[in-house]
Amino acid sequence: MARQTGLTRYSGTMGGVRHFKIKGLSGDFAGMVGGPSGDQILTAPEFERTRENMNEFGGCATAGKSIRTGLSQVIKQMSDPQMTGRLTGIIKKINIEDETEKRGRRAILISQERQYLTGFAFDRNVSLEGVFTAPYTLNNTPARDSGTLTVAAFNPANLVNAPAGATHFRLIVALACISDFEYNDQTGSYEPIDAANNELSYVAYSGYLDLSAAIATSTVVTATLPGSPTLTADASVLFCVGIEFFQQVNSEYYLFNSGNALKIASIF
Repeated sequence: MARQTGLTRYSGTMGGVRHFKIKGLSGDFAGMVGGPSGDQILTAPEFERTRENMNEFGGCATAGKSIRTGLSQVIKQMSDPQMTGRLTGIIKKINIEDETEKRGRRAILISQERQYLTGFAFDRNVSLEGVFTAPYTLNNTPARDSGTLTVAAFNPANLVNAPAGATHFRLIVALACISDFEYNDQTGSYEPIDAANNELSYVAYSGYLDLSAAIATSTVVTATLPGSPTLTADASVLFCVGIEFFQQVNSEYYLFNSGNALKIASIF
């Protein structure tokens, strides 16, 4: 792949070279046109491994979409342009751990490989640890339907790295239930094993906390999944912790578009 540095710009192809952009990267790129046809990839014996990889990659993308859907209320302002690809890549690592199914149909067993997703930062450029350094504890109920963040009294001036102009912040607890996925031979696609609870979610916020004043009491934020669900062993709950910043103008609080952070702090 080449990066275009001159002034000439065009769309489509010219002389066997196509011109394109890549999301999240600046500049223009170019690459050669060619390769096998779509029919060859779908039918030719020599592309069997390619078809297996495509099938599993599609399943990983489906599982990643479920995570993004469950957390859609909060990740828009807390993710980088490559977040979707990074998340899919991690799920692919989970996928290849399955040793019970053959290639092309390996299951995505998040419940058995939680370590891969634990600690995932939705914006790789703004980590929660770099923004919020106050110690905290996480707890969940035995039924796995509720999670609580507890932060002891602390001084934001010492333990919160806020963007310039911010006056307040809120702490966030976001729970999202994600099922394991398996390949369905009848539909030819990957589907959630615990479909009833997949993508079930809830987001809870602290009050608006003043960046210039010490917080004298513990801050407790609890999120509870709606409907009192009964989660199967094939379902995992992503316990996400985040922080978002605001500027207060009179009685209104205006959310910053940058500087916010969210990560998967625990999975239960």
